[in-house]
Amino acid sequence: MTASLKSIDGTADLPLLMNALAQDARAAARALAIAPAEQKNRALAAMERAIREGAPAILAANAEDVTEASASGATAAFVDRLTLTAARVSAMADGIRVIQDIADPVGLVTETWQRPNGMTIERVRVPLGVVAVIFESRPNVAADAGVLCMKSGNAVILRGGSDSFRSCRAIHACLVQGLREAGLPEAAITLVPTRDRAAVGLLLSGLNGGVDVIVPRGGKSLVARVEAEARVPVFAHLEGVNHVYVDRAASLDMAKSIVLNAKMRRPGVCGATETLLIDRAVAATHLKPLVEMLIEAGCEVRGDVAVQAADARVKAATDEDWDTEYEDAIIAAKIVDGLDGALIHIHDHGSHHTDAIVTEDVAAATRFLNEVDSAIVLHNASTQFADGGEFGFGAEIGIATGKFHARGPVGAEQLTSFKYRIHGTGQTRP
Repeated sequence: MTASLKSIDGTADLPLLMNALAQDARAAARALAIAPAEQKNRALAAMERAIREGAPAILAANAEDVTEASASGATAAFVDRLTLTAARVSAMADGIRVIQDIADPVGLVTETWQRPNGMTIERVRVPLGVVAVIFESRPNVAADAGVLCMKSGNAVILRGGSDSFRSCRAIHACLVQGLREAGLPEAAITLVPTRDRAAVGLLLSGLNGGVDVIVPRGGKSLVARVEAEARVPVFAHLEGVNHVYVDRAASLDMAKSIVLNAKMRRPGVCGATETLLIDRAVAATHLKPLVEMLIEAGCEVRGDVAVQAADARVKAATDEDWDTEYEDAIIAAKIVDGLDGALIHIHDHGSHHTDAIVTEDVAAATRFLNEVDSAIVLHNASTQFADGGEFGFGAEIGIATGKFHARGPVGAEQLTSFKYRIHGTGQTRP
C-alpha cells in the first residue's frame, strides 16, 4: 500500500484506501489460512508482551480519548466503556495468553465417515477469510478481535469508534509488532486509519468481495444499521435486554448477590441485567430487600405498582422500560405470576441475549433453561458471565443472538467454517 493511502487525516481517496486495505487483508488471509499453529502462537506471545510493555503508551492515548469524550458531554456509562486502566490493559494481555493456549481450530477434523463405495469423507474446520469488525467505545475490542481472528486463521479489518481512535491505534501497534516478530503479514490485523464515518458504509458494501463477514460491536443504532445495510453476512446482537428472574424457591442472600452483580458490576456491558422479575409468591420477603439494595448501590429502579409500593424512591415504569437496554445504572423491576409469568415476559420483551433464574427448585431451573430462547441462559449465576473470556474462549469478538452459524460468544472456533475432504481410491459415479 502506498504511503498516500495510509492518510489518517481524512484527505485520502477513501474508496481507494478502503479497497486497498481489503486487498491487502485478502492476501494476508491466504497466508494465515495455512500458517502453522506454532507461528500464530509465536505472534500471540509477542503481542501479549508488546501490550504489557506498551501499557504506558496505551494508557496515555486512552487518557486523551477519555478527556475528549468527557469534554463533549459523554455519559458516565459511556466513559466507563471507553476507559482503560492498568488492570484492564493487564486483563487484555491475559486474554491473549488464554487464546494462545487454546487449541488451534483450523484444520480440526470434526467428523469422519466412510461411504459404502469405500470413499472416506472428513469435515474439517477452515477460516472464514476476511472479517470486518465495526465497534464503538470499547478499545479492548481491537485486541480481542485482532487476536481471535488471527488465531482462527482470518485476517481482520478493525474500524473502531472515533471516540477511541487514539487508544485503538496504540493497541494496534502492539498487535502489528507481534505479527512482525512472527513473520506474519502485517495486513492480517488492519486498523482503518481514519475517523471518517463513510468508512463504515464502504465496509458494509463488502468492498467488492474483499470482506466475508461483518461483526458489529456497539449500540442499537450501529447494529441496526449494519444489519440493514450489510451486503455480507453479519454476526450480531441488536441489544441486550437481559433478565434475572427470582423464583419462589430462591435464596434471598443468593438473589441479592446475583442481582447486584448482574446490574452493577459494569452496567454498560451487553451482559448487564436490565430487568428484574420477582415471583409474586416471594414478593413479601424478597422484593423490598432487593429494591433497597439496588437503590443504595446507586441504581435507579423503575417498577410496576407493586414495586413502587415497596419503596417510595422507585419511579413508575413505562411500557418502553420493559424493552430498553439502559447500559447504565438503571433497572426495570416487575412482579410476575411465577415461572409461567416470567417466561411470558421474557418471550415478549427479551432480546434472545442472556437471561438468568435464581432458584433452588431444580425442576423450575430445568424448565427455564429449556424454554427461554436466548443465546445464554443461566441458573444461579450472574448475567455478567455473558463473556467469551468467562467461557474459556480467552476473549470474544461479540455475542451472536441469531441461529445461523454461531450463537452466543463468538470465539476462535466460531470464526471458522468447514469444508469436506474426500479420500478415494479411483471411484467414479455410475
